[in-house]
Amino acid sequence: MAEQEWYVINDIDQLDTPALVVYPDRVKYNIDLVKTYMCDVTRLRPHVKTHKSPDVTKLMLQAGIAKFKCATIAEAEMLGMCKAPDVLLAYQPAGPKLDRFIQLIKIYHDTSYSCLFDNIDTAKKIAEQAIKNNLQISVFLDLNVGMNRTGAVPNKDALELYTTCISINGIKLLGLHAYDGHIHDADIAVREERLNEAMKAVYNLASAIMIKDYHEPVIIAGGSPTFPLLAGVKKIECSPGTFVYWDRGYQLAFEEQEFQTAALIIARVVSLPDDTKICIDVGHKSVSAENELAKRIYFLNAPELVFTSQSEEHLVADAGKDHPYKVGDVLYGLPYHICPTIALYDIAITIEDQKVTGEWKNIARDRKINI
Repeated sequence: MAEQEWYVINDIDQLDTPALVVYPDRVKYNIDLVKTYMCDVTRLRPHVKTHKSPDVTKLMLQAGIAKFKCATIAEAEMLGMCKAPDVLLAYQPAGPKLDRFIQLIKIYHDTSYSCLFDNIDTAKKIAEQAIKNNLQISVFLDLNVGMNRTGAVPNKDALELYTTCISINGIKLLGLHAYDGHIHDADIAVREERLNEAMKAVYNLASAIMIKDYHEPVIIAGGSPTFPLLAGVKKIECSPGTFVYWDRGYQLAFEEQEFQTAALIIARVVSLPDDTKICIDVGHKSVSAENELAKRIYFLNAPELVFTSQSEEHLVADAGKDHPYKVGDVLYGLPYHICPTIALYDIAITIEDQKVTGEWKNIARDRKINI
């Protein structure tokens, strides 16, 4: 079968739509490929926000990846259930989230958890609760390198904050966390220039910490767009996430990364409103809708469709006069943004040898699993 038809499912009549499907062989390829970027697999700390799945996590563990990053308590618990050795909750826990985080630490003994902080008050609250529960909690100082949402600016104040927190009982300060999600230029030369500028202050802060005779801080940095650039920087732990499934947005933007798209939304034509329009059963509830209408989903077997409107359960497209589509036709949709799309589905149906073979549960899509 031609390469462009890798996605075809021979027993498609089994699937109601819309349905999320994944191709395990392509997922495994992506996991193997991401490892080739690194001279040392211990520097890989993939973010699980994309897949939210124990099955994918286990594939990574089997591939020798032992460090992970996550954004929610549910994702952190999913990793604990998989006995992932090292997990960073890349979030500053406040209120009940701190209580839940401590419960995770106390229940999942096979996993070493850490979290972020970006101010002295939070550091003290984490330490206070750690001592109250007879724990020492590992933490990283979150840095603002341009996202402007969380983190301390990496300057003299951050140095003072870091060195002050080293001596606080109840927490163990491991290093620095710098997420550069604002850097996603298609031109890799521009991306590299912006990355170097953003990371310069981080490196300077790390040097200033060591000048004061403190241990060398671990630096966790980067997402998928800057991953190839940071992978060659010794001692930095890299945190790509989207690579495992990839998507249309990154496929177009970052051609230098040869990951395979491994997750699709299967849809069907459900109505023919007029001579040129077709209606497809993929609404806001079925694919991430934060982008403009033209950049939400791309149908591999119907690339010519021009979308005209989308609602909760429907997507209307202009197919042109004398189009060949009829009610019931199957469309294979590649999301532009896979991470929030995965969060819309309880399960991902696995496709192997062009047949339905089972399902992977996206258990970390929920806000709560047990804790």
